[in-house]
Order: sequence, then C-alpha cells, then structure tokens
Amino acid sequence: MKTDKKQNAITKVTKAIFPNTTNHYDTLFGGTALQWMDEVAFITATRYSRQKMVTVSSDKIDFNKAIPAGTIVEMIGQIEKVGNTSLEVRVDVFTEEMYSNNREKSISGNFTMVAIDENKKPISII
Repeated sequence: MKTDKKQNAITKVTKAIFPNTTNHYDTLFGGTALQWMDEVAFITATRYSRQKMVTVSSDKIDFNKAIPAGTIVEMIGQIEKVGNTSLEVRVDVFTEEMYSNNREKSISGNFTMVAIDENKKPISII
C-alpha cells in the first residue's frame, strides 16, 4: 500500500520558459525555479498525506545547468522518505528544447514538508 501511495503522489508540472521569468543572462531566475520546486513539493506532499502541509526546509539544491528562455521544463516531485510528522520530497527539474528531443536534468533538490493541524502545530501523518 505504501508504494502505491508514494506512486500516486508523484507530481509532474510542465512550464514554458518565457522572458518574464528570465534574468539578464536570458536564463530562468534561480528564485523562480525554487518557487516552482517548492510548489511541486507542496502538491506532492499534500497528495500523499491529504493533510495541511508546510515547507520547513529545503536541502541540497543543485543548479547543474542554466535553463534558457524558449525551453520547456518539467518538474517531477516524488516522496523519498516518510516520518511521523514530516515527508521528504525530491524535486527534479528537466529542461527540454522545444523543437528537438533533447532533455536533461538541470536542477534537483529536497524539501522537507510537515503536516500541521488547525493551530499550525505538527501532527502525525496518517
């Protein structure tokens, strides 16, 4: 059952890199990438737990390759570890050229998400 639950929580989000998300080097802003990755981590954790989740940390974000304007990114979130009140979600970002089959991993990172109650206190993940 746990494997199916983890499998069902896998989240994929695809975006096009437009000029409004790029810096003066014509590549995706790092902060924008982090925001998108955190959102994917949140969705993944929520899909797994079906509880209110918050980000408590991000760890080891590796920016391996700049993401140029005019490309497509696919972010994939998956549950790596389940604790009593927290989940570790890995998010990988892949860059695809729009008009070829070239695809490569550009960014990866881990996010720790915690389940909270109505008083914003950590609670057990069911």
